[in-house]
Amino acid sequence: MSEAPQHVVFDTADLLADEVAARFVRRVSAAIEAKGRAAVALTAGSIMEKVWSALASAAAELDWSSVDVFWGDERFVPPDSSDRNDGPAEKLLFAHAPFSAAHRFSMPPAGGEFGEDLDAAAVGYADTLRARRRPSDTGEVPNFDVVLLGVGPDGHCCSLFPDHPSARDLSASVIAVRDSPKPPPLRLSLSFDGLNAADEIWLVVSGAAKADAVADALGGADREHVPSAGARGRQNTLWLIDAEAAAELP
Repeated sequence: MSEAPQHVVFDTADLLADEVAARFVRRVSAAIEAKGRAAVALTAGSIMEKVWSALASAAAELDWSSVDVFWGDERFVPPDSSDRNDGPAEKLLFAHAPFSAAHRFSMPPAGGEFGEDLDAAAVGYADTLRARRRPSDTGEVPNFDVVLLGVGPDGHCCSLFPDHPSARDLSASVIAVRDSPKPPPLRLSLSFDGLNAADEIWLVVSGAAKADAVADALGGADREHVPSAGARGRQNTLWLIDAEAAAELP
């Protein structure tokens, strides 16, 4: 596991999004050069939509055909639901060339290949991750070159929620989440084992509503109570935050 998380503060959410996009280009380009194929995992949120827009301008020169795109979590709803996490990224980025050349591996929807069977969907996505490992990857999932991870006001990340069974479930790399504290109640998520297989995790956080969660996580809170505190890349864990989200830091 990496050393203690580091953090960088930006004045505004727009500057934050631009910097995340620029860093993403450098990181993914290096992964393609070193490994032949990059593996990234994404999550949703309003700041991530700003990042997708910034990437649309900054990342056109990447060889997107050499990028595997996975998801950290997903709401178990029909594929055309506006609640899907992958919808905004698809609309803002991946529906357009050259980004559409990326190999996208969305988590299964309700009513899809696994019907309404949430547990089977979790197993199915774990199988997908296992099958897409590169020769250099170790363990049951790709060692994602970078995970772009959002954080909720309660400190949750992916669909790992405070004081909820999801934050304790290490039964598999991908877990079924029931009774989510946030609707909809049924979700799929990387477990901590799946998430922390990543080489690098970047927690991208914007807004005053997240300030307490940022301070708690960087202050050493227990991951069961503040799950984002438990997101730790094997090589690097970096919090990229705007000034409002950093307001409660020492």
